[in-house]
Amino acid sequence: MKIVAPAGNMERFHAAIKAGATEIYMGLKGFGARRNAQNFTLEEYKEALDYAHKRGVRVFLTLNTIMSEKEMEFLYPNLKALYEHGLDAVIVQDLGYFRFMKENFPDMEYHGSTQMTIGNHYEAEYLRKIGFSRVVLPREMTFEEIKKIRENTKIELEIFVSGALCICYSGNCYMSSFIGSRSGNRGMCAQPCRKMYENENGEKGYLLSPKDQLYGYEEIQKLKAIGIESIKVEGRMKDPNYVFETVSYYKNLIDEKNIEERTSEIFNRGYSKGYFYGNDKNIMNKNYSFNLGKNIGRITGKYLKLTDKVVLGDGIIYLSPTYEKLGGGYINKIDINGKRDNKFANPGDTMLLKDVPRGSKYVFKSYSKEVNDDVENRIKKENHYKNIDGYFKGKIGEVPKLTLKCQGATGEIYVTEVGENPVEKASKKALTHEEIKDKISQLGDTTFILNSFDSDIDENIFLPVSVLKNLKRECAKKLEDKLVESYRRKAPEKHIFPKEEETTREVEISAIVSNKGQEKVLRDFGIKRIYYKGIDIARENQLNEQDLNSKLASNLYQLLENNKNDVVVNWNLNITNRYTIDELYKTGKVETVIISPEISFDAIREIGKVKARKAILGYSTLKGMHIELSIFNKDKEIIKNNEGDIFTAVKTLNGNTEIYLERPLNILNDIWKLSNLMIDEVVLEFNLETPEEVSEVLENMKRRTGIYRAYNYERGVY
Repeated sequence: MKIVAPAGNMERFHAAIKAGATEIYMGLKGFGARRNAQNFTLEEYKEALDYAHKRGVRVFLTLNTIMSEKEMEFLYPNLKALYEHGLDAVIVQDLGYFRFMKENFPDMEYHGSTQMTIGNHYEAEYLRKIGFSRVVLPREMTFEEIKKIRENTKIELEIFVSGALCICYSGNCYMSSFIGSRSGNRGMCAQPCRKMYENENGEKGYLLSPKDQLYGYEEIQKLKAIGIESIKVEGRMKDPNYVFETVSYYKNLIDEKNIEERTSEIFNRGYSKGYFYGNDKNIMNKNYSFNLGKNIGRITGKYLKLTDKVVLGDGIIYLSPTYEKLGGGYINKIDINGKRDNKFANPGDTMLLKDVPRGSKYVFKSYSKEVNDDVENRIKKENHYKNIDGYFKGKIGEVPKLTLKCQGATGEIYVTEVGENPVEKASKKALTHEEIKDKISQLGDTTFILNSFDSDIDENIFLPVSVLKNLKRECAKKLEDKLVESYRRKAPEKHIFPKEEETTREVEISAIVSNKGQEKVLRDFGIKRIYYKGIDIARENQLNEQDLNSKLASNLYQLLENNKNDVVVNWNLNITNRYTIDELYKTGKVETVIISPEISFDAIREIGKVKARKAILGYSTLKGMHIELSIFNKDKEIIKNNEGDIFTAVKTLNGNTEIYLERPLNILNDIWKLSNLMIDEVVLEFNLETPEEVSEVLENMKRRTGIYRAYNYERGVY
């Protein structure tokens, strides 16, 4: 089992490799699902590739966002340069961009991002068959679902085991996009789930904020036992100490060393096992959504009874009963029962605190000196080496030969270095196999470590130690150069995707409904094309809930296994370019695609001619989130944020939560002008509306009196 580690900059990159990660995921500046991370320039990326490959580590480029055709063309020269330099794989969300890359760089390895929301083995197998080698499963998968997917697909599986949990499925969260144009599907999420919300009763809290995920020994052994290829550590924006400590922890667990975790001593906003054992409300932390550190006790007057160890130099913060920060600092004196020269205090000890801010209730350790000092020392000392094998031939009267070999990019590579002078017969002490091995294994500041060594030598030979050292030095240098060179490759000639001229045509009106009352109003109005709302996510253990006779497919499984051949692909599949449309069309099931409402009118127009019919949303009480938990007690809860945005949270029949925006998307006043977007269909989507409200929308459309609200159609997304 491999560890896939995050690298938001070069310092974190080195920390991850020194800790033992054998796979690194990292982004180019301006692209990928963590665009706010520092990320790498093209030259830095090339430097990192060589550094990694010398140590037997693979590097994955994160391009896990939805893309426009213009962006694909813009990225092509950079991707070509990285491909030719030896990039190992690309993590991708957009099916269209996958096809663009696959045609241009066929020898690249492609991984399906968790942003693709692949929740079952049917979808995973589809990715494998079209050319993906690995898929990163959603964080919402239980172990039993992961196990079942593993049993039914040959594609490599990668599982998140630590780090931030998105409360909504990755790839299906639109809250940040719709309320502020900062799209999670574009790597620019503003994290509205981490904001304060207030419900109808005036109760405030971080109602949508989950704890971070942290699997332990038992979970890793379970994943290892079923053959999961890689486990993933989240944290491209976290500091190097966090990356090093967390990767080290999981390396120990993989090696079956059941050690205690210390990640929570470096970054902590609460931890849980996520969804590994099922939908557990313990996932949520409604008290705070940011890194406070570790709770070490409650204050009584000026005294703190410790629940965790502290040492001189630890950082602490004081919190109110509502977890508001009231102050803090570093511990420079530990007073226990009047004794002030203590260097540490243990759980159960009572410390005297000075200058406690009024109203303090909790004390959190925000900085662990012991852990951070230890990690920083280990980062300085640790290194990552690549295994090599050696062979030495020493025959009297012949020149000595040293061969070193290792695994290169596509197979075994080797280098042989030959001495200048013949091997002589020893007049005194003869050179032995063990002595030769000892000298060759002293590889100094190279990136290699000797794994196995063999020799073919005459008895009673003599060779100066300086000759052996020179052979080793020159041979290792040439092997390192040849190793790096083995990753180089030449990109084929650029593949051109012909583009045909598009024409305008008459626009048809259709609708998505949630119940028969809505449908009746629409039928009476004269709308013939009506689709029933489906379930956005097709989870492995809930596939029987999917309607495979529905003409509307709200997930990839519902499209692939549909009993119809004229399916409409719903907008939550995040379709933004012609390549994605044509890729889905190859399934033989697609009649129409509803283009993502995250992109602008101009971007829709630029898609051009495709093989399927094109549709857009004309009206919708937009869904911002689908959450795999029942996070509110009531069936319907109204919540609002500090900016005044209002949302309706609805409990679904299977106990999940859907969150809708209060103010609907509505571009129906100019519906007949929308043919200039080169589309075939305008879809009215009804979620929570009563039949009377549906009727009102239709009348407003007829009279052109509705409140026009275009959201991202006019402003686009970042």
